[in-house]
Amino acid sequence: QVRLVESGGGLVQPGGSLRLSCVASGFPLDYYAIGWIRQAPGKEPEGVSCMSDSDGVTYYADSVKGRFTISRDNAKRTMYLQMNSLKPEDTAVYYCNAAVQYWGQGIQVTVAS
Repeated sequence: QVRLVESGGGLVQPGGSLRLSCVASGFPLDYYAIGWIRQAPGKEPEGVSCMSDSDGVTYYADSVKGRFTISRDNAKRTMYLQMNSLKPEDTAVYYCNAAVQYWGQGIQVTVAS
């Protein structure tokens, strides 16, 4: 079964850090571009970051540039999103994906004091 499962979310104070993980199974992650989107309550989904499958070229939304870092470990079939200097505006459900084809079910990130 093809699956993507997120972990590492939760509650963090403003200015804190959180590292999201997304473990893939049922397909070879190394052949797929990877990405993260998020959706806050009452908001449309927002593309956060992505990385190509071949040359590692990355993209970051302006809202997270300089604070978030996307990475992958193909041997572990895992993608990551390191989130630093978190703001309340980062509060959302975060979804990982592979080639915009396979999707995780989402994980909550809440930034609040």
